[in-house]
Amino acid sequence: MIGRITGTLLEKTPPVVCIDVGGVGYEIDVPMSTLYNLPENGAKVTLHTHLAVREDAHTLYGFSTAGERTAFRLLIKVSGIGARTALAVLSGMTVEELASAITQQESGRLTRVPGIGKKTAERLLLELRGKLGADLGHSPGSHSAGRDDILNALLSLGYSNNESQAALKNLPEGLEVAEGIRFALKSLARA
Repeated sequence: MIGRITGTLLEKTPPVVCIDVGGVGYEIDVPMSTLYNLPENGAKVTLHTHLAVREDAHTLYGFSTAGERTAFRLLIKVSGIGARTALAVLSGMTVEELASAITQQESGRLTRVPGIGKKTAERLLLELRGKLGADLGHSPGSHSAGRDDILNALLSLGYSNNESQAALKNLPEGLEVAEGIRFALKSLARA
C-alpha cells in the first residue's frame, strides 16, 4: 500500500496531478479541494494517498489531509459509491461539512453534489452515521457535539441553516447547550 507521496509537482491536469518521486512520475487522482491547495508546478508537495487495485488498473488517489483520505475510505465502503463519486463529494464539500451533514442527517446538503441523488444521499446518511464524525475526532462529548445540538435546536425553531450558522459563529467558547441556545436566540433577535 502506498500511504504517502512526497515529491516535485510536475503538472496539474484536473482531476489528475503528476508528482515526480525519485525520477518516477506518479499520476494521482485528487479532489478539487486538494487541487486548489497545491502550489505551482516545480514545488515540493506531500499527499496522503489511497491505492485502489482492480483487475484492469492500479489507481492512486491523493489528498492534502489525512482527514480527507479517511473520509474517502469511508465513502467508498458505502454500497453504490465508487471512487469517482467519493471524489465528487470531497470536491463539493469539506470534510467538516460532510461530517456535519451526516451528523445532522441533512440529505439536502448531499444532493447538491453532482452525481448524488436523493436515494444515494439517504444511503450515505444511513451507512456513515456514527462513523464519519467519530473517525474525524468528533466524539459525542466533544465541543462540536454541543454546537450541533445548538444548531439542531435553532433549525427546529424554524431558523434557516444560514441564520443558525451565523449565530453559532458568535458563540463564546465553553457554553453549555442551554446557555448556547439562549445566547444564539438573543443574537438572532438583534439581527
